[in-house]
Amino acid sequence: MSAAALLRTPVHAVTAGEHPVDALLALYARLGAQRYGMESISQLAHALQSAWLAEMAAAPDPLIAAALLHDLGHLLQEDRHEAPREDHATVGARWLAQWFGPEVVEPIRLHAEAKRYLIATEPGYYDGLTPASRHSLSWQGAALAEDERRRFAALPYARDAVALRRWDDRAKDPSAQPPPLSHYRALLEDLVNPPAAAPFALRKRG
Repeated sequence: MSAAALLRTPVHAVTAGEHPVDALLALYARLGAQRYGMESISQLAHALQSAWLAEMAAAPDPLIAAALLHDLGHLLQEDRHEAPREDHATVGARWLAQWFGPEVVEPIRLHAEAKRYLIATEPGYYDGLTPASRHSLSWQGAALAEDERRRFAALPYARDAVALRRWDDRAKDPSAQPPPLSHYRALLEDLVNPPAAAPFALRKRG
């Protein structure tokens, strides 16, 4: 699904008068303690580790935000108490496209496909995945075919999606101690599209 299509089908509108970043943080506060799939960490721990790896790699702010929010679709699906009917990357990207630009949304939308791309193009990548990540391929799909690889590689945010995928793969350490969620509030506020941000006095990082 393209970014334009995502924008035509918003879900989970925030409460009137609520800033979207507050809605994001509240969702993680409420559901982030849940286990991250079959891994040995929580959803929130995985998100924070992913963002911290991106930050330590000197990634630009939009990509740090994408790393933090890349699995938001899992929480949205859980919040609706529904069995997943579509890929969590699409669900999360659609919701976030209401307030964030493509530099945040597109790497998120593509991060599951990036795994399939890396399996197809990088020898040994599959062997380095955790058992849980390998298992998820049963519904995400197998390695990309040659024509699919070319199409993916030509996308404007393919490189960012691959970078995000690598942080995603590493962000599963139960002993890691990344910064708390509040560390990313100002970064997220700075990235919210102006129409959504206009009624609010946003705090800038100093």
